[in-house]
Amino acid sequence: MKKYISIAFIAIGFLACNTASDYKQITSDPSFYANTVHELNQVVMGNNFSPIVASRNYAYASIAGYEVTAAGAPAQYQSLAGQLKGLKTIPLPEDTSKIDFPMASVLAFSMVGEAVTFPEGSMKEYTDSLKKMVKAHGMPSSVLSATEAYAKKVGATILAWSKLDNYAQTRSAEKYTVKDIPGRWVPTPPMYASAAEPHWMEIRTMVLDSASQFRPKAPPAFNISDKKSEYYINVMMVKNAVDSLTEEQKHIANFWDDNPFKINVNGHAMFSTKKFSPPGHWMSIVGIANQTAKGSFQTATYAYAKTAIALFDAFIHCWDAKYTFNTIRPETVINKYFDANWRPLLQTPAFPEYTCGHSTISSSAAEALTSVYGDHFAYTDSTEIEFGIANRKFTSFRQAADENNWARFYGGLHFHNSCITSTQQGKLVGNWVVTHLKMKK
Repeated sequence: MKKYISIAFIAIGFLACNTASDYKQITSDPSFYANTVHELNQVVMGNNFSPIVASRNYAYASIAGYEVTAAGAPAQYQSLAGQLKGLKTIPLPEDTSKIDFPMASVLAFSMVGEAVTFPEGSMKEYTDSLKKMVKAHGMPSSVLSATEAYAKKVGATILAWSKLDNYAQTRSAEKYTVKDIPGRWVPTPPMYASAAEPHWMEIRTMVLDSASQFRPKAPPAFNISDKKSEYYINVMMVKNAVDSLTEEQKHIANFWDDNPFKINVNGHAMFSTKKFSPPGHWMSIVGIANQTAKGSFQTATYAYAKTAIALFDAFIHCWDAKYTFNTIRPETVINKYFDANWRPLLQTPAFPEYTCGHSTISSSAAEALTSVYGDHFAYTDSTEIEFGIANRKFTSFRQAADENNWARFYGGLHFHNSCITSTQQGKLVGNWVVTHLKMKK
């Protein structure tokens, strides 16, 4: 983590700054914000939070960062107060001349990001290093003090709002009941973990009217006795695909795996490996997109916030479908009825199959990003390189989301009809967010 920070500082001109005003060159660089998001990504990964819970951290943190930007550039950006459910007002600064708004945005993001779910202080070392750096490069103590004070005001407002989204209540809600019913989800190897977040659909949405607003139709009925049934055909599609994967297909599946806590079994030994979760991957893509587009600091905060909101509502929507239909995973079906030794390429996550979470949130995020940077936006996704997985190139965010669709199928985690439906559902959520939020004036 420290190695990444030092590289980041060099990248944004840390070694080139020599005058008293050089701190503004540092704080106004969009990579200053992107590095902070990456830091939260590392904290999320290090604390083993599920992708579902992680989306909550990213959303509230990104909204805090964006609200500071909106306060600093009111002619360009509009506050989300009055637009997001329950968010009524955001405090405005008394004297804008004394505040470094990019620095305040980073501090507000960090404050909220660590406090929404994590123990206090998980990003303290990082933000302390930032404050030390800007002071060393000319930021007056009075400016830093006013900047911190405003960041805390905005952060406190967002945190107070976050506490009313029903998250705390779901921590003690009833757990998922495993039932021996054909076609119903049961825990999968190697962890056989309990179903993750069975009450996530009870979390307050931000833009959607409700979790069930775009609830999809029921999946094909469980039927493994009729070889011509839609269900049987979909089961065989998964099995046959995984049994004959090409190297390219394996790369696609592994690139979009995004398993934040994979359990590896070697004989009697068990160990875990970590990567960024699905929402963490898309938050990384936001930074890559803004850098590719040579977008401003303000554009970065805008893009991160819109994408994070789309991810957050998409998870709530998808989890409503998952625990409405409670669909069994391909791995369970194939092991029980066809081949006890069959394994998917990727590790099956601990929640029902339909609909596909990764496909849903990816399509939702793609719509948000397309609204910011445009369609046919070519970029190279280097998110996975730090985990030893080669980069992939895309001609648009929608193409990336479509590839993710296939990735979950190639990985053996989802029936292909589920991925197709999920992609369509994610687009509905993303479009709803894009059309109902007024962020730029």
